[in-house]
Amino acid sequence: MYQPTPSQNYLLAAMSDEARQRIYPALERVVLPAKKDLYESEHKLGYVYFPTNSVVSILYSMGSGESAEIATVGNEGIIGVTVLMGSDDYTIRAQVHGEGNAYRLLSSVLKDEFSRNKQIQLVMLSYIQRLFFHVAQVALCNRYHTIEQQVCRCLLLFADRCPDRFLTLTQVQIAKLLGVRREGVTIAAGKLHQLGAISYHRGCISILDKNKLQQLGCDCYSVLKQRGA
Repeated sequence: MYQPTPSQNYLLAAMSDEARQRIYPALERVVLPAKKDLYESEHKLGYVYFPTNSVVSILYSMGSGESAEIATVGNEGIIGVTVLMGSDDYTIRAQVHGEGNAYRLLSSVLKDEFSRNKQIQLVMLSYIQRLFFHVAQVALCNRYHTIEQQVCRCLLLFADRCPDRFLTLTQVQIAKLLGVRREGVTIAAGKLHQLGAISYHRGCISILDKNKLQQLGCDCYSVLKQRGA
């Protein structure tokens, strides 16, 4: 049976022994169910979340109510990192799309540690830089690449963060994440299924051939992997 530990999150694992002694006792393990909103727009950031085997989508919403995913976060990152940039408000949404575990920490504890510990500053600032690159690459992908290529990139990023490569995503959810029409995702998923890259049944997608997904997709996924984003 899977047993989560703080060190399964790369940022928590990268902390110095001194920082761990102060932060680890303050961590609270939580289960993040699929479709749960961790933050809504303009939500006060009382906690930050460090996923271990859960996957969270960072979504930006427009005034019309439409939204699209701008980043995918798993055990390489943190949800709520903007508290370290001087803001306690979250202007974007964070929604769980891969059920699993995480550790949450009071935002005030992380901010205190960030202000006093240079090593924590380096760890977090390095992650923020990678996150900015991730957001920029996704924006380029959404602008210049086909829906099929975007679906491949989306599935590959989720698969990296879900070790069993079994994703509880529907075609409607993928369309909302990409900000495109469902019909386009249905056509793309059908082609990927016919080519043996994925299988899907009742809202669940299984990655059958990751290499084929990479071949059918664009180079955005490999670029993100190279940058650790």
